[in-house]
Amino acid sequence: MTVQSSQSNLLVQQYLTSINSPESEILTQLRAETNLHRKGNMSIAPEQAQLLTWLAQLIQARFYLEIGVYTGYSSTAMAMTLPEDGHITACDINVTYTDIAKKYWQKASISHKIELFLQPALITLDALIAKQQSNHYDLALIDADKTPTPFYYERCLQLIRPGGIIAIDNVLLHGRVMHKTREDESESIKIMRQFNAGLIQDQRINMLTLPVGDGLTLIQKK
Repeated sequence: MTVQSSQSNLLVQQYLTSINSPESEILTQLRAETNLHRKGNMSIAPEQAQLLTWLAQLIQARFYLEIGVYTGYSSTAMAMTLPEDGHITACDINVTYTDIAKKYWQKASISHKIELFLQPALITLDALIAKQQSNHYDLALIDADKTPTPFYYERCLQLIRPGGIIAIDNVLLHGRVMHKTREDESESIKIMRQFNAGLIQDQRINMLTLPVGDGLTLIQKK
């Protein structure tokens, strides 16, 4: 990317920020605290959260499933959007980061909407399926480690209702999935490249990948 194109992208981002709905004070504080950490860039981009909450309102979502909580930006934004009787099932394994999330859930007075499971997400997802929660959720976000993404996707497809939406973040892996296959590339790149290419063939869904953040794929279950 040239300096000129980088500056142009920055100007576009600043302009879009100026005309879109402003970020809430709670989310601004949370984003600032997250950026203090070494892995601060793992958080979902504000425009991605705005898109997901807009979609939640569009489909009148009540039940939201999140795989990969991190410090809680997306779950906080979603909980503030869901109706009072809405519910979030949140999956993560990192106590340090989710403790930050819980702090902001309390500050935003939304803790009662969120149930956090601190264990490998596949265990939680399989347990939900075993409890006959299939076709229950309106919206899901997969924003976790990339290697298990196909397994997360198949579980979410069972748990989401027909017409519901699955969002998958970081599908571009900072452009690395677009490069030619290399012998020394990581397994996650190989898996995501194959996963991205195969979605268009899945007759169970309608899908669209957008260049928002590090790539966001939106999937609607038929």
